[in-house]
Amino acid sequence: MVSEKSKLDDISREEARWNEGVVREWLDRLPERRGEFLTSSGFEMKRLYTPGDTADADYLRDLGFPGDYPFTRGLHATMYRGRLWTMRQFSGFGTAEETNRRFKYLLN
Repeated sequence: MVSEKSKLDDISREEARWNEGVVREWLDRLPERRGEFLTSSGFEMKRLYTPGDTADADYLRDLGFPGDYPFTRGLHATMYRGRLWTMRQFSGFGTAEETNRRFKYLLN
């Protein structure tokens, strides 16, 4: 039986191979639009996330079940089966100036 650590090591090696080969070839032909990509909260986003990024995660604490705390999988326990998924758009973000900056940011 293959251990979980061995599987993660295999994925890590394959990710390095992928970055050095496949990704490098793509970037030579089509560079990324920016040097870094950030979430709206300012956290840097990686190009790819693998199981290695969540190896220390606690499933029940960090992800949980739909309709249950911490609600990372949605508010409804049956997810979209009972109610169709909706996009909850908003208009306004703090002051008028902050709203203007936010909308311009979202358009970029």
